[in-house]
Amino acid sequence: MTTPTHSDAPAPAGPAYSFNNDDRAAADRHRFLAEIFDEESTARIAGLGDLTGSRCLELGAGGGSVARWMVDQVGPTGRVLATDLNPRHIPTDQGYGVLTHNLVTEPVPEGPWDVIHARLVLMHIPERREILPRLAAALAPGGALIIEDFHTALTDLVLAAPDPESKALFNSFQATMIKEVLSPSGTDPTWGPQIHEAMLDAGLADVDTVITARSWPGGTAGALLSGANIQQVRGKLIAQGFTEAQLDSLLRLITDPRFVVRGNLVYSTVGRRPEAGV
Repeated sequence: MTTPTHSDAPAPAGPAYSFNNDDRAAADRHRFLAEIFDEESTARIAGLGDLTGSRCLELGAGGGSVARWMVDQVGPTGRVLATDLNPRHIPTDQGYGVLTHNLVTEPVPEGPWDVIHARLVLMHIPERREILPRLAAALAPGGALIIEDFHTALTDLVLAAPDPESKALFNSFQATMIKEVLSPSGTDPTWGPQIHEAMLDAGLADVDTVITARSWPGGTAGALLSGANIQQVRGKLIAQGFTEAQLDSLLRLITDPRFVVRGNLVYSTVGRRPEAGV
């Protein structure tokens, strides 16, 4: 297992990502994302087979929870590297390496890699179509690339609400987040359904996509994630016409058990680099 490393240098310039890791709400956001998605992400990776001795690259590692799980799977003969544009929330004492890394301006970390996993990363990077083939090329023969991203074009997420006004307010917030906050920063709300074809175009084989979503009552991670998002982009929402009172109402709403929201559709796509000679 490699010794964890961590750069104290400032994160390199990159896409104007809306959810800055330096924001005090970022830690909550990473915690909610892990609670919402880790079970499905780790099951997807585990489905690749025995990972003992594997070399695993976790891109945009956030809080490092998936990388930590990978360490247990690969054992002492494997290697796990967790990267992020700003890795300040990735613990450095968990048995994996940590690297400050910009997917747009820097090469893929030196491999080859048996597993490369990126969750909710490429959808936020305008250069995603150029990056994906580079990730495919960094795989060892037989290695697997797993890309998990949202399809957020469907914004009617509320399954139940205390009243029609609350439902309308949340739907308005969600639509504004996608169209006016995230999309101008380079996020593609339709990227999830495009991953499968992009992997085939990159020469990967055995491409497979699983699509998931579930309901989240107020007070649970899937609802509270919206609160962390609001805190991180509050100024941008105000600039789009939301009032402080409306945002405070949303923060109360997501703790109300009468409120139930559907998660965005997650497209989890796996592709393998063909074995040598195939």
